[in-house]
Amino acid sequence: MTDRYGNETTVRDWDAAVSRPVRGVSVQPAVQSEGDGERQVLTTGWRLICRGRLDIEPGDRVIHNSDTYEVKGKAARWSLHGRPHNTVAALERVDG
Repeated sequence: MTDRYGNETTVRDWDAAVSRPVRGVSVQPAVQSEGDGERQVLTTGWRLICRGRLDIEPGDRVIHNSDTYEVKGKAARWSLHGRPHNTVAALERVDG
């Protein structure tokens, strides 16, 4: 990716992001942790499960029921009899 000055960067330009609706997606709670420092932080882990193949990469954002999640790590893509069956990805939402 190239920034506005022509330099290579890995920082995404979310102002220029394009949303794409996807059907057949389930977002389910996975893990949760609370911060123990001076600042209260609640980190909630979620699991995205989608029928078929979903092109999703680490760092992508997912909006589900008006909440925004970040894709953590590489998505798992499963096949059945050589055909795409489902995609599973770890998501995270941080409040605080």
